Amino acid sequence: MSQPNFMQTLAAARVVGILRSSTSTAAVEAALAAVRAGLQVLEVTFTTPGALEVLRTLRQQLPEHVRLGAGTVMTAEEGRAALEAGAEFLVSPHLGEDLLALASETGVPYLPGVLTPSEIVRALGLGAQMVKVFPAGSSGGLAYIKDLLGPLPHLKILATGGIRPGEVPAYLQAGVWAVGLGSNLFPKAALERGDWAAVEAAARQALAEAGVA
Repeated sequence: MSQPNFMQTLAAARVVGILRSSTSTAAVEAALAAVRAGLQVLEVTFTTPGALEVLRTLRQQLPEHVRLGAGTVMTAEEGRAALEAGAEFLVSPHLGEDLLALASETGVPYLPGVLTPSEIVRALGLGAQMVKVFPAGSSGGLAYIKDLLGPLPHLKILATGGIRPGEVPAYLQAGVWAVGLGSNLFPKAALERGDWAAVEAAARQALAEAGVA
């Protein structure tokens, strides 16, 4: 997927589901449940055991319109492996210069994790077209995002970390491109007991509260 197409997809979806699971089986089932609830963009984190196999399985089972990416990607080596497994975009919690080089080489969208204005400007200077502001919720929340967009009005932000579904409309109105949601879409207790109906119900409710259902 090209960067422009990915940005259009994110703007339309408005929510990225961030999936962390303690087992690969639970990750696959939870992902499918959330997609049944209406999730359109899914990020499987590398902290999930067997993340590459999860990506391969989901690439085969997800509907074609659902965009699948890899998160918590720490190195270019992990990034290449994720792309080979079927990831269409890459996300990291940090500003990975090797990952930006990989994105430039392959044309695959990559969202580096940044927080400060200096990190953001450096990421843009290295070629990033969109950034993940993380952790947004615990670092000032909506007020901080508004402060960033004052001097950087054209910045394209995926805001993640500690944001509740009901807060999503305010973030979008403030100017962020999309918002990442995790535990509200994928409740840990439901994943641990294998209750996929509960995951689907939670994801459906979270997306409705976020105003994207």
